[in-house]
Amino acid sequence: MYPEPTGKTPCDFLQQLFAPFATQSRVRLELSQQKKLIAVEILRQRGRATGVEACELGSFGVPRLIFHISSAIPRREEGLSYGGEKTAVIFDIGVAFTKCGFAAENAPQFIIPTEVRKRKTGQLVNIHKCCSETPQDLRSVLVDFVHRLYFRQLLVNPKERCVVIVESMLTTTTHFRNTLADVLFKHYEVPSVVFAPGHLVCLFTLGVSTGLIMDVGYTETTVMPVFEGTAILKAWQALPLAGKAIHDYLEASLKQSSSVEGGESGDKPISSFMDSIDESILEDIKVRCCFVTSHERATMYNANEVSTSPLEGPPAVRYPLKGDRVATISGKIRERTCEVLFEEDCEGRSLASLILDAILQSPIDMRRTLAENLVIIGGTSMLPGFNHRLRSELYAHLKQPPYSEKLSLPAFKFHKYPAKANYVAWLGG
Repeated sequence: MYPEPTGKTPCDFLQQLFAPFATQSRVRLELSQQKKLIAVEILRQRGRATGVEACELGSFGVPRLIFHISSAIPRREEGLSYGGEKTAVIFDIGVAFTKCGFAAENAPQFIIPTEVRKRKTGQLVNIHKCCSETPQDLRSVLVDFVHRLYFRQLLVNPKERCVVIVESMLTTTTHFRNTLADVLFKHYEVPSVVFAPGHLVCLFTLGVSTGLIMDVGYTETTVMPVFEGTAILKAWQALPLAGKAIHDYLEASLKQSSSVEGGESGDKPISSFMDSIDESILEDIKVRCCFVTSHERATMYNANEVSTSPLEGPPAVRYPLKGDRVATISGKIRERTCEVLFEEDCEGRSLASLILDAILQSPIDMRRTLAENLVIIGGTSMLPGFNHRLRSELYAHLKQPPYSEKLSLPAFKFHKYPAKANYVAWLGG
């Protein structure tokens, strides 16, 4: 029987807890009730223990635990390994969500919102929105957020593992990068930190060195051509059309035409129940109910706005809200919400024009290669029908001036990924 771990910090407690497992497959530990619950939860989350059995009561009625480790399960666990070389930790801190996990794994272990509660006010804030605040406030927010990643999600000692930060070289500010590096080095004492550009590491996932990367994120869409591992900076494009634009359009449409039923009041407009719709609800409605319609249907919708004959749309769906209230989302909202990404702005720019402009500003001998190596990443690009619509928009724009006069491209080819589009860059890190 091994004594109860006495580590004061979570890392010390984990090291003492897993030390016997390095040489034995059946270990008896005497733990207090609080630490027993912590140990059982850790083992269940990691899949290490095939059975947790309570033994006879120890002194003063403290229960003892016996952990049975199956021989079929590898002893060495990436997240909670004991001894040997530690794999690096990879963080992809996006504007809306953060991906965290370990190198050499097929997917991030956790995808969580990039939010943390402030110590003074208790307000839940996005860490990227704190860049405009004082350095002390930003540092405090980053300390709490990184603590959550290490000790509530990954459960590893930051002093033992190198860190890889996947970032966008066009959106991450120098102030944010320097503060994050200062927090990792001085507060958590990590061995090393590497900042990897997301548009380059996503090519590592595909095993290619040339591609035109479009990142459709939360606040904006960026396009960066890369040829033989070198970014063509003069040809990069950006447009503030992404997930946030879809949320704004969806919220305005729901307030204008959607109704809520439930309770004794009957059907009422959704604007009578809430002044603003929470961002998490909008994200869930977008993922569950909305889709990107085809180019032909979008053309019919635009022509139908002038004519008087109605265009039949997809069926409406019912979305449950808090309590017994249920919102009705019409088929028109489901189909038209994502059109904001493909409608041209006052300058005639859309997602399709970003790709064509980037190709047009690249050297002439690279254009065909870039058009045949399109890499579309980002969470918003996972909407149903997105890639099909983008392909149709590219061919339609290519037939119109000025692209029809300056570009001659036989085909556009999209890469297929071994992972989901929202963490392709993380996987390359």
